Amino acid sequence: MEDIFERLTTMLLEKNDSLSYAKARTWIELLWEDFEATYAKAGREYKGQELTEQIVTNWINHYGPRLHEFKTSNPKFKALMDSEDDLKH
Repeated sequence: MEDIFERLTTMLLEKNDSLSYAKARTWIELLWEDFEATYAKAGREYKGQELTEQIVTNWINHYGPRLHEFKTSNPKFKALMDSEDDLKH
């Protein structure tokens, strides 16, 4: 799983140079968890990591260049997105 997250983080960083490595990795983990949780809540049968990776890859391709513009009032995400980090990998 670590390899998948690393690959997706690298892909996101290639699409969006406004994100630090830490924020890109956080985005990948949040998108992954959100998709799997939503899919499960909908009563869908788990299709495996391959489907989740495909969906997150699609989101990166569509939304990746603008993810740094995302603003939220959700406390779970707000603290992560408002933190200041300049750690470039």
